Amino acid sequence: MTMNATSGNACPPPMKSASNGGFQGDNPLDFALPLAILQICLVFVVTRGLAYLLRPLRQPRVIAEIVGGILLGPSALGRNKSYLQAVFPPRSLTVLDTLANLGLLFFLFLAGLELDPKSLRKTGKEALGIAIAGISLPFALGIGSSFVLQATIAKGVDSTAFLVFMGVALSITAFPVLARILAELKLLTTNVGRMAMSAAAVNDIAAWILLALAVALSGNSESPFVSLWVFLSGCGFVVFSILIMPPIFKWMTQRCHEGEPVDEIYICATLAVVLAAGFVTDAIGIHAMFGSFVMGVLVPKNGPFASALVEKLEDLVSGLFLPLYFVSSGLKTDIPTIQGLQSWGLLALVIFTACFGKIVGTIVVSLFCKVPLKEALALGFLMNSKGLVELIVLNIGKDRKVLNDQTFAIMVLMALFTTFITTPAVMAVYKPARKAKLAVYKYRTIERKNTYSQLAILACFHSARNIPSMINLIEASRGTQNRDALCVYAMHLKEFSERTSSILMVHKVRKNGLPFCHKHHRADSNHHVVAFEAYRQLSQVSIRPMTAISSMTNMHEDICATAERKRAAVIILPFHKHQRLDGSLETTRNDYKLVNRRVLEHAPCSVGILVDRGLGGLSHVSASNVSYCVTVLFFGGSDDREALAYGARMAEHPGIRLVVLRFVVEPSISGEIVRVDVSKGESSSTGSVSEDEEVLTEFQKKIAGDDSIMYEEKAVKDVAETVAVIREFSQCNLFLVGLKPEGEVVCALKRSEYPELGPVGSLLVSQDCPTIATVLVMQQYHNGVPAKFDTE
Repeated sequence: MTMNATSGNACPPPMKSASNGGFQGDNPLDFALPLAILQICLVFVVTRGLAYLLRPLRQPRVIAEIVGGILLGPSALGRNKSYLQAVFPPRSLTVLDTLANLGLLFFLFLAGLELDPKSLRKTGKEALGIAIAGISLPFALGIGSSFVLQATIAKGVDSTAFLVFMGVALSITAFPVLARILAELKLLTTNVGRMAMSAAAVNDIAAWILLALAVALSGNSESPFVSLWVFLSGCGFVVFSILIMPPIFKWMTQRCHEGEPVDEIYICATLAVVLAAGFVTDAIGIHAMFGSFVMGVLVPKNGPFASALVEKLEDLVSGLFLPLYFVSSGLKTDIPTIQGLQSWGLLALVIFTACFGKIVGTIVVSLFCKVPLKEALALGFLMNSKGLVELIVLNIGKDRKVLNDQTFAIMVLMALFTTFITTPAVMAVYKPARKAKLAVYKYRTIERKNTYSQLAILACFHSARNIPSMINLIEASRGTQNRDALCVYAMHLKEFSERTSSILMVHKVRKNGLPFCHKHHRADSNHHVVAFEAYRQLSQVSIRPMTAISSMTNMHEDICATAERKRAAVIILPFHKHQRLDGSLETTRNDYKLVNRRVLEHAPCSVGILVDRGLGGLSHVSASNVSYCVTVLFFGGSDDREALAYGARMAEHPGIRLVVLRFVVEPSISGEIVRVDVSKGESSSTGSVSEDEEVLTEFQKKIAGDDSIMYEEKAVKDVAETVAVIREFSQCNLFLVGLKPEGEVVCALKRSEYPELGPVGSLLVSQDCPTIATVLVMQQYHNGVPAKFDTE
């Protein structure tokens, strides 16, 4: 009987790692490796799908990951026991939790990299006061709510540990989540953003100290001295790390030079140190994540070393392994345990207590520090955001038996609600004027009466691939030898994402979340800055590198706002396709096509789309070696006049030969070409023709006697002849064309494969026109009238 009872209650055997395959009768879901792969893939699909659905609401990805974990757990899909037993059987949870905690360990190392200890020293009195109020009042209210919970649904738990856990859970502000919300709303470096980040940094450090205390108090030992020894040992570990590790990390950083790959031994050694620190803190009795977080804080933030660590870790950890932690948490969250009026009333009480403590405490102190009311309200909601750190606290409490199932579910829903309302609440109460009304500036086009006035260009680029052609185009645009004739702002367009590297980049922003200038060339500047800085020193051009960090949906706002702030006459944008080795065009990213179209619609000045085919080769061509042939295809209209004006300016460069081809219809067959868009009326067409004639007449007068400029008129009778003429001049280096040329010939082309390039630009990049020339398509500014594009 005893043997039967024992065998009946025996634990299931541990899972083997890999199966022999289905053909040999093995079920892959009975083995650890294939089951873990299935779990990871399922988690990835669910969390990324939810993140996509929540993107229009501008919610941080942590919301999708928390909700995804809950959906995969017993609260939703897990109510089907067959699914739960097949995909998340109890014997697989050890492997899942191990992977999840390993991902958590390295993620908190990255979170430590985001936190700069030097910024804490610069924390002002206002931010310090807000941080203290944002900790003390919610902590006190958390203690108060803990007594209510202990008297109802949390009977029999360790009173001291439960009290501290509740206080910590309500007083936390999630620093990484807050940084992403601020960056998404472009508030990171406003007064509100700076104050919120400073207060959150102080709050974060205080929360980790309180969490270490809570973990120490939640041990199994009945002796209070054990908890004291755990806490003191943790403090000793931190002190030891502060004394020993910074010199070692600094030594590694000094041996990593900008522009050179970081030696693998330094990366591996750092990751080994992170794991060792996690082992030590786990052995002490707090948690492995404490050690990894401390190591992240101590790594120097300047130089390529920290960037290399982030680059090696962030995608694998944040994108693949960290969501497992949310699923691990979701498997412990059983929302149906919240039953009855009492339980839902306790949920409302906890949410109200959490929000009231954070928001009211922050607002009162902010108003006392003479912060405006709207900013104080925004600070209150921002400081109320929770996230991963909150889940870490709750999971430790659940594992240490301090929180039961019902309390755990209530606290998870509280964290989800407070984080979800942060973005819409801040957008509702605080809308800073990001774009101040600027004085009207005169030169918004290249075409102008005073051709000797300074030309301001905003040249945008996506990556190092665009830089050589962009610099060579700038060199061709400098015109006369007057140093002040050209002013260029070279803006690197970077996408903001949930990645740690994006937050590290955004921390450098100086002006209200808008693009910032690299005013001082430093040794740790990136290679994009170095390239433009070298060109500035060798040329006669005033050039200033910039960086814009935006999501793809509002990147055009940064470009247009910067063009207006810098009083640019033209914005140069790279085409969304780049040239492959075989000469064909390959899509870089389709998102950039939408960015270009939005800029064309909303730009405060003229715009040029550059189809890069290696203008001048793969390196910067010095001024003395420039030898380009630039061809302007002129059909008529304001955009063509802008292309002509740009070409005329380029022709001032001694190394450039300009060819202007004007296309006219042979009189005898002008009626045979189909006329398009006749609804515009005779007056508009006549006015445009008269302007074209006036500009061309003036242009011919200016170029009289100039051997470097050739002007020809080509009479054509149909589209075939037009294409044939263009092919004759296809051996030039650069074509300049208008986005929307006018006239009967161009209307007959009817080619709109790329609406942002127009009919002529689309022809030049198509297979019908075999040319290796770079193409620059110009749109002239039309007094604020937005451009329209046909949807494909």
